[in-house]
Amino acid sequence: MKLFSKLYEKVMSWSRHPHAERYLAGLSFAESSFFPIPPDVMLAPMSLAKPEKALRFALITTLASVLGGMLGYAIGLWFIDLIQPLIGEGGRWEEKFIMTQTWFSEWGFWAIFIAGFSPIPYKVFTITAGAMGMLFLPFIIASFFGRGARFFLVASLMKWGGQEMELKLKRYIDFIGWFIVILGLIAYIIYKL
Repeated sequence: MKLFSKLYEKVMSWSRHPHAERYLAGLSFAESSFFPIPPDVMLAPMSLAKPEKALRFALITTLASVLGGMLGYAIGLWFIDLIQPLIGEGGRWEEKFIMTQTWFSEWGFWAIFIAGFSPIPYKVFTITAGAMGMLFLPFIIASFFGRGARFFLVASLMKWGGQEMELKLKRYIDFIGWFIVILGLIAYIIYKL
């Protein structure tokens, strides 16, 4: 079944869109404060489609992500009561919020830096930083370098792979996609047991 190759073609066409940089910035901003989809899903194909602009895309993603992180920080600082149902006892993000608080207690500044590579959504870290009253300047610095390291790594790998990687991905995307789905199902079953 060619489900993933059709999705791949669609994403690659979006990545070549004249307004793709604006969409990338918007997605990066939103993901850092409230949206669930990480910007890597646009950054990687955009960097593959236009490897000569990969580092520019990484910079746009980083700056927009840090700005979005500021919004997440503000939400945590001033509006934590409004989102408490999501993170409070039995809330959807309760476990992740508690883990993030523990990370802040143990590592402080480094928790934000490490968050750039963590599987925990970055918005949880930005909101927690505000809720715990982390100093704003260290928060911005850690966000810039942590998120930047991740996005520049993704963009650089795509730039390095370039056209050859794009052709290989196109060739094997269905196999890779179904393999990841199967791995996800196995992980979910193991988790539930």
